[in-house]
Amino acid sequence: MAPASVALHPPTTSFSFPAGAGGCSRPRFGPPASPARLAPVATSVVPRRLLLPAAAGVWDFISGGAGGAAAASLAVRRGMQLFRQGDVAGSMAEFDKAIEMDPRQKQYLWQRGLSLYYLDRFEEGAEQFRLDVAANPNDTEESIWCFLCEAQLYGIKEARKQFLEVGLDSRPVMREAYMLFKDGGDPEKLVTSFSSGTDGEVFYSSLYAGLYYESQKNAEKAKSHIVAACKSPYGSSAATGIYSERDHQHLSSGDDSGRSQPTDCNMAMGVLISSNGADCEDACSRILFVCRYV
Repeated sequence: MAPASVALHPPTTSFSFPAGAGGCSRPRFGPPASPARLAPVATSVVPRRLLLPAAAGVWDFISGGAGGAAAASLAVRRGMQLFRQGDVAGSMAEFDKAIEMDPRQKQYLWQRGLSLYYLDRFEEGAEQFRLDVAANPNDTEESIWCFLCEAQLYGIKEARKQFLEVGLDSRPVMREAYMLFKDGGDPEKLVTSFSSGTDGEVFYSSLYAGLYYESQKNAEKAKSHIVAACKSPYGSSAATGIYSERDHQHLSSGDDSGRSQPTDCNMAMGVLISSNGADCEDACSRILFVCRYV
């Protein structure tokens, strides 16, 4: 899920200013004026890829050496590449290695949370996404992914009780997706609402509708919407990373013997399919959107 990006902007909580703030005296007649409230403001997003280098730079300065942070950044890149190739377990090993070399990076490793999700390590995945949101309290995507992990653990109703609330996203489609996961609703309405929108809105609405159905364990509808996202103009662009780790039945059963081999279906799409030349729709029953790598 052009670089991956997150929204970095102030919390949207309204603040009341105390009487007489700024040294202004109140009139002696009439009731006191109601304190003004600040409306939530959606701000532009900041590239997520800037967070890790920035954190690493600060850690280098504090620790007096760039070796650990630089090596950790390389491990993160290797982990991303291994995930891209379908080696989710290998990607986890690299992400954990990065944390060993530079512990300060853990709170930014949303990639690790995605790997944990697809390894069915949902409790650890939820913990990772919660760390990410604690570091960036306006991260809509990670709030949703945390819910996806916890829905697998506790069910939708319980997961919704502890839903991570974040700041107002500047993207209308992500605001609607966020409310769908947070409060419930009809994912078909999300898709319909943005069917005439930009290529990105068409893509994201289909993707998150599919992920919502996955949280409800409706594999057929999840597959339908996620494949539609893959086949959209935005989804098939070279800038978008969408990957399938293995067929759904093998993910669900834990059987690794039927793991799909990484064969190109469409290089720009970045979808991994089985080596028998199967159509995309036969291999995309579980697809992972990994933000946007460049």
